[in-house]
Formats: sequence, C-alpha cells, structure tokens
Amino acid sequence: MIETRKFMQTLGLPEGDCYSLPDSEKRFDDGSQYRFEVPGIQGPGSMEALLEAQDKLGVTIHRITQTKGIMLLQDDEIQRMVALANQANVELVLAIGPRATTDTSASVNTPEGRRMGYRLRGQEQIVRAVEDVKRAINFGARTFLVYDEGCLWLLDEMRKAGEIPADCSFKISAHAGHGNPCSARLLQNIGADSINPVRDIQLQMLAAMRQAIDIPIDIHTENPASTGGFIRHYEVPEMIRIAAPIYLKTGGSVAKTHSWETSNADAAKRAGQVKLVQRMINEYYPDAISHPPAKG
Repeated sequence: MIETRKFMQTLGLPEGDCYSLPDSEKRFDDGSQYRFEVPGIQGPGSMEALLEAQDKLGVTIHRITQTKGIMLLQDDEIQRMVALANQANVELVLAIGPRATTDTSASVNTPEGRRMGYRLRGQEQIVRAVEDVKRAINFGARTFLVYDEGCLWLLDEMRKAGEIPADCSFKISAHAGHGNPCSARLLQNIGADSINPVRDIQLQMLAAMRQAIDIPIDIHTENPASTGGFIRHYEVPEMIRIAAPIYLKTGGSVAKTHSWETSNADAAKRAGQVKLVQRMINEYYPDAISHPPAKG
C-alpha cells in the first residue's frame, strides 16, 4: 500500500482517511466557515413559512433547497420562490428533473436498481434535464441540485460556452452516492460548485475529502427516516473545524422521506432544528465564523 499512498500524495490527495482530524484553513469567499442549508422545501408556501420561522427564532438560513424537481413546479411557483429568495437574501437551490425515480423504467425501485441512485438513463433524459434547468433560469433561478455526473459535466460545458449564464451554480446530491476524496476531486473538476457526500460519512473521511477539494462540502446534520434517521448535532462543531467551508444541511429529521411534501408547520420545525444546531455551535465551537454573524 505504501507506493499507492505515495502516488496519491503526488496528486494532492490524502494518503488515506485523516484520523488526526486536522483543522481546515479553507473558507467561503466572505471568510466564513459554515452556512446553514434547509432542504426539502418544495414550494413557495412552505418556503415563506420557513423564512417567517427563521425571523421569529432569530436564526440565519443561507440556502434553501427544493428536492422534488423543477418539472413539478408551476411557473408562478418558481417565480414566487425566486422572489422570496431575493427578498430574504438566501440562495435558492432547485432540483433538476427528471431523474431515475420519475423515469419510465422500474429498475430504480428494485433492490439491484437502487444502486444507480437518481442517475439518468438515455440521452433524451439528459436533454430533458437541461430543459428543466433552462426553464428555471428564465425565471431567475441560478443554483441547481444535480444527480448525474454526465449531466453535471454537460451543464458545466454549457456554462463555459455561454449557453447558460456564467453565474449558474451546481450542487451534487447525496443521491449520487459519493464518499471519497477521489470522487470529490472528479466532481470538482467537471463543474461541481458544492458536493453533498453520502449522509453517513465519518469525520475522518470528511477530513480527507476536504484535503482533496476547495469547493464547499454539504453535510447532513440529520436525516429523514428513509435515509437512516440519524441525528449528528453533537458532531457539527467538529464538522465545521475539519471541513470548512461547509453547508450544514439541517431539518431533514422532520421529514419521513427525501421528497417529503413539507407543510408550513413542518417548515417551522425545520427552522427549529437550525436553532438546535446553532446552540451546539455556540456551546462547543463559539469561535466558528458564519456570515452574516450567527444569531441566537
């Protein structure tokens, strides 16, 4: 193994998982270490309820992610979500559709087929995914949740060629199933602007991933029952220290599944989960930097 480890080091990769959990000196452009992301906000109603709860609880949410897919939103719903994001100064992430779970194939619903994640089958699905992105761009959206590596590569090429706006940003979903530094480096090289690794990635693995890439890592602080249901709030201070810049994906335990139809009451509960995680940071890593300065 020694020669393999030495060669990986020549590529700027860690030689193994980083059990020493070194500090990350990397930061967001504004100098902050962490930001909060709330996933599973499927429409403008729940988004508005989340933003209202944010203000009542005195927390700061930096990014809101819709996970069901652009293709399931009406034009006016996209427009309202973009307007809400602009008013609240939060980043809105819209999920690309179609994906494997909405394809005509039943493979993804079989035990063997689940290994494909949400990846696309056939070039026509790639074309449709790009059309989903273009539709949302026309209504002012700029950040997209991507499930397929080939689709990511194509969107990045289109961005570089001016076929879509240069300020578009692409986030890779945990449903793509990546969990190691080599995969993270590949995703960064083909256009990812942030990466969500597998939900149960351990701290030493997360630290190694940070050694390999510069873009933000999106990490679940908690999960719906359908993806394990585990809650990692006590690990959050260490996540920030070793993996900055990092998006803390919080509020998932409110849902039963990834594409849970979040009600207004559920949205308020998700904001409450952000408050709980912020308490952990304040208690165990009070010097951690967020921007704007964290409330509460």
